Amino acid sequence: MADDRIITALDVHSLDDMKKLVETLGDSVSFYKVGMELFYSAGPDAVRYLKDQGKHVFLDLKVHDIPNTVAQSIRALTRLGADLMTLHGTGGRAMMEAAAEAVRDEAAKLNIERPRLLAVTVLTSIDEDAWKEIGGKYSIAESVKNLAKLAKEAGIDGTVSSPYEAKEIREMNGPDFLIVTPGIRPTFAVANDQKRFTTPSQALRDGASHLVIGRPITKAADPKEAAQKILAEIQGV
Repeated sequence: MADDRIITALDVHSLDDMKKLVETLGDSVSFYKVGMELFYSAGPDAVRYLKDQGKHVFLDLKVHDIPNTVAQSIRALTRLGADLMTLHGTGGRAMMEAAAEAVRDEAAKLNIERPRLLAVTVLTSIDEDAWKEIGGKYSIAESVKNLAKLAKEAGIDGTVSSPYEAKEIREMNGPDFLIVTPGIRPTFAVANDQKRFTTPSQALRDGASHLVIGRPITKAADPKEAAQKILAEIQGV
């Protein structure tokens, strides 16, 4: 059976491809990530289909703009019924506070469970050299820690951070703070373009609450078998 800690990334660009994959995975996956590629191609119907199938949805659009624009965007996305949604932590305190207020207010108006907001810290495709190149003054680890602290203070429910930062964030922000980690590669998979990655069991031991896993499942010769291998890998963790 599925484990809600595992979020499978739907890195496809059509509803048909998404439906085929979801049907293939069946009850081995209960939580899916809808990112930019799928949402910009298929639109809100991708989220609606997954909810109709009884699945949890992580809507990963990484909203980033001035506070008012972000607040109105978050209101619109709240109406889709996703369980988790993202915004960039580098948008700052005012932007995150506006988003947190907007999602609470809109969910209350609709009388639905409030989607949880996650602040994206530093993308897992970025290493220290790339971080310095775009103006990072502090190390990635220190920058992620600062953004995670700021996110919690601004009323955000969690972060999207690499597994390398999960342990420190967990210690700093407590047991209820969500830590969603991409850059997860099971023992049978290769790293692809992730620069900061680890195995599922290690990430969970280090404090991650959810793991985002894409290609090791979706590009496998047998996606359902791959998902089941990962479930076995984290059993008891």
